[in-house]
Amino acid sequence: MRAPTTDRGRLLLVLTAVTAVTVFTATVPLLRDWFDLRVYHGAVDTWVHHGGRLYDYRVPGTTYGFTYPPFAAVAMLPMALLDLRTAIAVGLLLNLVALAVVVRLLTGRDWRRYGWYGRVLGACALALFEPLRDTFSFGQVNLLLLALVLVDGWLLATGRERWAGAGIGLAAAVKLTPALFIGLLLIAGRRRAAAVATVVAVAATGFAAVVAPDASRFYWTDAMWDTTRVGRLDYVSNQSLQGVLARLGEPDRAVWAVAALLALGVWAVRARRAVAAGNWAAAFALTGLAACLVSPITWVHHLVWLLPSFAVLVRAGHPRIAGALYAVLCTSVVWLWFDDASGIHGFLGGNIYTWITLGLLLRLPVGQRRAERPTRARSATVMDPAPSPAAPRMAHVSSQPGPPPSGETAAATGSASGPGCGFARSASSEPTGSTRPAAPNPQSSSARASS
Repeated sequence: MRAPTTDRGRLLLVLTAVTAVTVFTATVPLLRDWFDLRVYHGAVDTWVHHGGRLYDYRVPGTTYGFTYPPFAAVAMLPMALLDLRTAIAVGLLLNLVALAVVVRLLTGRDWRRYGWYGRVLGACALALFEPLRDTFSFGQVNLLLLALVLVDGWLLATGRERWAGAGIGLAAAVKLTPALFIGLLLIAGRRRAAAVATVVAVAATGFAAVVAPDASRFYWTDAMWDTTRVGRLDYVSNQSLQGVLARLGEPDRAVWAVAALLALGVWAVRARRAVAAGNWAAAFALTGLAACLVSPITWVHHLVWLLPSFAVLVRAGHPRIAGALYAVLCTSVVWLWFDDASGIHGFLGGNIYTWITLGLLLRLPVGQRRAERPTRARSATVMDPAPSPAAPRMAHVSSQPGPPPSGETAAATGSASGPGCGFARSASSEPTGSTRPAAPNPQSSSARASS
């Protein structure tokens, strides 16, 4: 099918796409009624105005309560000044701003050349992405954390390292899994950034301990280690390695630990290769993938951490693969095995988001090593690698003659070659906005619980 070449044809296509997406999102997906945001608001409101204990709060009529680290509650204290509807509106606005930041960092300057037509179609594609739909519908915080982490990646990739690590530190204080990005900084030899991230995370956690000592004591000694507060491990929305094993009826934590260590080993090797190639986009994308896999709980909305991987695929010259995998993640296909994920069809289909994440971890293009790169011209983008301490950065001349980089060479150099060529949840062992359900099918659409 050829793209329309006239303004009238483009307008017709855009109107058709917007209508189709609107009908789809209004009828097909499970709408979550901002459930997690209602958990946040209710817990903070009870804590501040009614003298209740933070982790004792439950949404009326449910067993769901606040399960994030105490610093998350401290950061959400302004919610106590707002009524629920206003809090929902503010939450939606913050998520939209965070999404705009993420898209800008992932696409670089290329988004400008597609005009209104490309931007509207891009917005339609994002609206179909199930992890994004759930993040907005639950009122989740995954996009905000992704934006914080990617800003750090952009700072590193462009040589602006003074404050690099602060975003990762804040994200790790709100949820635990972004702490894996500190490991990436250590692998990359960016010790200053790793130190900044660690200091910020520890300082934020310490501040929360001063503000809420009882809540902090309970979380770090009890709630953090109790995964049953979050939900059933074998629930189909848990698209982590632990979720796969739980649906297979394998409860042994040692088996999961071995699988997680293997995944971390693959991540460490491939992330080191990406850093050696100067491909910070791939390095950050691989870290998000690994976090989703090794976390005991990775609800579908945590998979917003896969977005950088699709940008890397497109930039490396694999738009069809990116489009196919992205399309699967728009289908909500795993919910076909909501009641029964047994058998070979359940193993393959009920875990398909996990298989996509694992495949991306194993095969995501990471670029060539610096010594292997051919010399060719490139234009400056937000993904240009930071200058090496051992060699001064050379000036970029966009008008220099020569063919533009493409494929994995483009991935390695960070030059623009198409959409998704700029800088590259929650998955997490940390809690999400839910606790142990009373019903046999936790987090079902009828219960409106977090997926």
